[in-house]
Amino acid sequence: MKTKLTEMLGIKYPIVCGGMMRLAYPPLCAAISNAGGLGNLTAAMYKDKKDFTAAIRQVRELTDKPFMVNVTLLPSIGIDNKQYHAYFEACAEEKVTVMEIAGAPLNRFEDGVWFKLLKDAGVKIFHKVGSVRHGKHAAKAGYDGVIAAGVEEGGHPLNENVATTVLTPRMAEEVDVPVITAGGMVNGRSLAAALCLGADGILMATRFVATKECQVHEKVYQELINRQENDTVLYGNSIGLQGRALMNESIAKVLEIEARGGGLEEILPHISGIYGDDIWREGKMDTGLIPVGQSIGLIHEVLTCKELLDGMVSEAKEIMTKNLNAFD
Repeated sequence: MKTKLTEMLGIKYPIVCGGMMRLAYPPLCAAISNAGGLGNLTAAMYKDKKDFTAAIRQVRELTDKPFMVNVTLLPSIGIDNKQYHAYFEACAEEKVTVMEIAGAPLNRFEDGVWFKLLKDAGVKIFHKVGSVRHGKHAAKAGYDGVIAAGVEEGGHPLNENVATTVLTPRMAEEVDVPVITAGGMVNGRSLAAALCLGADGILMATRFVATKECQVHEKVYQELINRQENDTVLYGNSIGLQGRALMNESIAKVLEIEARGGGLEEILPHISGIYGDDIWREGKMDTGLIPVGQSIGLIHEVLTCKELLDGMVSEAKEIMTKNLNAFD
């Protein structure tokens, strides 16, 4: 496949993995890149420059293909500026192909010093945004592309709540840089739809959890397959930090706290991520934050990354060819 994204980054398929805390380690990152997509190494999992640099080099031992590094600039994830400096220095020194910046814009962080450092090092920078106005700002500021994230996504969709099917074509209308669409992306139908809507590629995260290279407990796979698209909910608007997560005991408690006017101090223990290892390594799905998107309803099996990506592209091609023939 050829799009502006594949040509810019030198990848086979326009399929990108998003940031995945406690999951996007080097083995999964490399497996996605080796399968033709763009793997993701999530920086927040590493506490210092030494460990993060080692992780970048480990990915390169496992693949000679491009991959992406995610850095999320949000105060809620408990990372101080010293750690951010370490991530940016390492990415510049190691000359990673591309970075995904989520949260606050990097060009405004500390007067844009790190943005310039990375650009000077030849690193491509994509900004994940949930509105057209933010996408236009990113393009004007010099980002190499934007990730248009609809409200369907897991994690922290913008509280304007614009759906992917509207946000994607609006973004494509307004910016002249490659657009990656996120939110509800899960299969070949998603890929075909995104391309028809004007995107140059798609970003998935939830779907990559249900791959054999993702290091999770077997119970996690079964939960993803068993749950449906209406099993995720939005939370956090009352504290100015909207998120989407799988409904469980912890999120039910958050919604109850918000309904009666409780504040951040009461909510934080339920969404801080302290139960991450219990969830992903031990399969305890009833407690803690599980930031998955509505695409969970379309996950029906666990595949290798290669099986997933090859199948998606084949399905997308079949759908687009069939629909094109309908005009004959």
